[in-house]
Amino acid sequence: MKKVGVAILGLGAVGGGAYRVLTEHREFFQKTQHVDLSVESVLEPRTGRLDALGVPQPLRATNIAEVVANPDVNLIVECIGGVDAAKEYCLDALKTGKTVVTSNKELYAKFSHELELAAKRHNAGLYFEGSCVGGVPIVRTLLDGLQSNVITSLVGIVDGTANFILTCMTDCGMTYEEALCEARALGYPASAEEGYDAAYKLSILASLAFHAKVPFAKVAREGVSAISREDIEDGAALGYRVKPLAIARNTQEGIDVRVCPAFVAKEHPLAAVGGTYNAVFVTGDAVGDVMLYGKGAGELPTGSAIVSDIIYAATHEGSRYSTYANTEEEGKETRFSADPSAAYYVRIAALDAAGVLAKVAAVFSKQGISIAKIIRRDAAGKAKLLFVTHETRASAMQAAAAKLKAMTAVDVERILEVVV
Repeated sequence: MKKVGVAILGLGAVGGGAYRVLTEHREFFQKTQHVDLSVESVLEPRTGRLDALGVPQPLRATNIAEVVANPDVNLIVECIGGVDAAKEYCLDALKTGKTVVTSNKELYAKFSHELELAAKRHNAGLYFEGSCVGGVPIVRTLLDGLQSNVITSLVGIVDGTANFILTCMTDCGMTYEEALCEARALGYPASAEEGYDAAYKLSILASLAFHAKVPFAKVAREGVSAISREDIEDGAALGYRVKPLAIARNTQEGIDVRVCPAFVAKEHPLAAVGGTYNAVFVTGDAVGDVMLYGKGAGELPTGSAIVSDIIYAATHEGSRYSTYANTEEEGKETRFSADPSAAYYVRIAALDAAGVLAKVAAVFSKQGISIAKIIRRDAAGKAKLLFVTHETRASAMQAAAAKLKAMTAVDVERILEVVV
């Protein structure tokens, strides 16, 4: 039976989960996968954490050089987080021909080109399932399950904290601030405000889906901190739920990638994804629509993804690399859409006077924007006008918004994308 020696760098929640899965399921993997996965080294400065997980004293390394030089270690798992030290440690491992498995989304999104180059030069493997959407096997699905398809779009909820916050606002009537405090009290990472985590993941997933490098810098990013109770209530009145979406579309005009809160039709499968759960909705030209759903973070779900990569590396000969030129910037042949299309929700507070609605409608009409839904609400001498448009160009919506904001009788309060 083939034996693979594993080293784990970092025993936080993710590294600890990987350690538990490897040690508790060792005999199971021998029986079902015909491979003996043996933890041979652990690099973790916190003695208390090592003791809590029962790591034997002989396995406790004191520095990365000791880990890399260990002849019993064939594969190194990076779970320390951050970028600088993690990148250095991964490169050290790859340069000695040792396969690397990482759960570090920021590291992979920003520096996969450097890591992959080192892996190729030294005939080492590089795996990263745990970097995207926790226990949901989206990376392996794109690489090994949907490779017969031309993927046209990938839309997902990939930030569990942001989804938890919006779920609390929707289902429990909380304000954003109350929901954020609840998330922090439960120990969820406070990454939701600016959407960075989701943007790292989308950069990775869009590159895989479209077989083209999609740099992190190309992902338009908006967090959920501006979402209000009024947005939630308006969405419900119009038949939508507000969700934190990562959106990637590959159109004839180029790739469109962005992270933003958006209205999702209640009948869409993503609308039912609540709490800290994640889901990715993929559309392929042959298979049609496929959705993967599950826990997007956590000790054991992400540990499961890491060990999945370890098993894959241990049971497959040779190493696989990107299907595209993995360079720092996008390739010369890759185009990004300068003016993507989408449907929009627009909330306007307007003076309750004759002719105002007609003037607002005229602004939309002049920009070629067609209205799909409209609701009027009266409040304190003003009319709240809720619009949902048909699909239109971003430039047309921007031009209409600028015209509306210039009108003295009109206040544009919110614009959100709509996914049906």
